[in-house]
Amino acid sequence: MKNQPRRDFMKKTMLAASAGMVLPTIGLGQAQRKSTFKQGEIIGHGDFTYKVDKEWGVQDPAIVPINDCHEMVMGTDGRLFLTVSGKNNKNILIYDKSGKVLDAWGDNFPGAHGLTLAGEGSDQFLLITDPEIHKVFKTTLDGKIIHTFNAPKEYDGYKTNDLFKPTETAVAPNGDIYIADGYGENYITQYNSKGEFIRYFGGKGDTDTTFDCCHGITVDLRDPNNPCLLITSRSKQEFKRFTMDGQYLETIKLPGASICRPVIHGKNLYFAVIVTDNWWIYDGMVAVLNEKNEVVSLPGGSAPKYVNGEFQKPEYDGHTFLNPHDVCIDNDENIYVPQWFSGKTYPVKLHRV
Repeated sequence: MKNQPRRDFMKKTMLAASAGMVLPTIGLGQAQRKSTFKQGEIIGHGDFTYKVDKEWGVQDPAIVPINDCHEMVMGTDGRLFLTVSGKNNKNILIYDKSGKVLDAWGDNFPGAHGLTLAGEGSDQFLLITDPEIHKVFKTTLDGKIIHTFNAPKEYDGYKTNDLFKPTETAVAPNGDIYIADGYGENYITQYNSKGEFIRYFGGKGDTDTTFDCCHGITVDLRDPNNPCLLITSRSKQEFKRFTMDGQYLETIKLPGASICRPVIHGKNLYFAVIVTDNWWIYDGMVAVLNEKNEVVSLPGGSAPKYVNGEFQKPEYDGHTFLNPHDVCIDNDENIYVPQWFSGKTYPVKLHRV
């Protein structure tokens, strides 16, 4: 099977991060779900509904080949940067908002995963995590490597470099960089803007201050007086709030929602739910939360429901998404959705209704 090396790697790393987690296989599920989907279908709930456009990002695979898509970010000029894993394709694709591929670069990030864009103007940069080669790269927008982060040596969490399998990064307003080792030892490591070590926290575990697959991290500035970090504990189907110096604040439990990474846009929080129930078949949806971190819409899933203040497990609609891995929201509040292990599909666009 063509995807076997990648599947083997993902199975080993993700199972290491979460005992009992299994992965989907390509089979009848995709064909069945494609047959029930109608282009232009309206999905979502309440004030957050969207028209689905599965043709938006489609390319000729002979010209623009892809493997598994992971994350997407938008630059200040409106260009969309996408990480694509694999050794026989470019690992960074650059789209415009119409779905045209403008450029592609990078063949040295075979496990290209997390993607963060930070900085201003000509000082903008990308952070690319690669759990397959155990590194995080800081690059220019055209692919020049500025700095490489390896397994941190400042503490004894990493006896060998291959224990470091970073999945995501976040950048604070002061330039501090946070690296989440979601497929590895589950530590969060903080560096200053020069790449100098500041502190670490977290690690594997089942306590308030530890994680079970800290797959995603972002800086939440919605309350300017109390900035914080939002960090997923994906295998526990929850995310946690920490202060900027790593002190635990609270846990938000979302049963049935295996969260990839939180994305802030305006007062709302968005994320891809890669799976709700079964890693062996296609699954997943998008979630929209309000400023109180309450789920208000689940495009691709059942209507959000709370009972006695507790979120109830959602149901996948059976056809819209094929393991969505990330969301990117533009200024018109449209959502772009890269999908992991989806039969090599290109990103989907959700047009805000």
